[in-house]
Amino acid sequence: MTLVEQIKELKKSSKKRNFIQRFDLIINLKDIDVKRPENRIDEIFVLPKGRGKPATITLFSDSLESLEDCKILKGKEIEELPKNKKELKKLISWTTIFLAEPRLMPIVGKHLGKFLAPIGKMPKPVAGDVAKVIKSYKNAVKIQVKRQPVIHTVVGSEDMKEEDVAENIKALINFLITKLPKGKNNIGKVYLKLTMSPPVKLEVV
Repeated sequence: MTLVEQIKELKKSSKKRNFIQRFDLIINLKDIDVKRPENRIDEIFVLPKGRGKPATITLFSDSLESLEDCKILKGKEIEELPKNKKELKKLISWTTIFLAEPRLMPIVGKHLGKFLAPIGKMPKPVAGDVAKVIKSYKNAVKIQVKRQPVIHTVVGSEDMKEEDVAENIKALINFLITKLPKGKNNIGKVYLKLTMSPPVKLEVV
């Protein structure tokens, strides 16, 4: 069965929900020691066919007042956020990807590090054409390997064409292979699921 056929079968066999479900890809890694810092991965990958539902982005910036498709917080607001746990929790829940101007990274680390680091949401430094970066990151996902040799990320939504979801999966795995010490030999079992469905095993490597 081809990847496209597996995606079609997963959609067909899954119970219909009253919301658009996302496709989650689960990649189990093998023969890799994640205790070694060089084997950990923290990357932002732009899916060639998009996520289905765009990523939500928060930018920490003192030089930009407003930017389309993006929430902007100033340096002084970073310092105030920990004092309002409710607002901070709401911001963290809403934001898919945090970005920051390089000079604000130490301030973010000092005031928000203990909230963002444990959940893998520390911001990526961004410079140059910020608007262009943010536009591309609307289609991006985070790929992280930290404490466990497992990657769990979004690769699309059920209202997308099956061929587009398949292209996203292949592109993401090919990108991951370039980041792993032993390439495709570090990739174990790969599963795909909808938000509320059981996972199905894929043969993609």
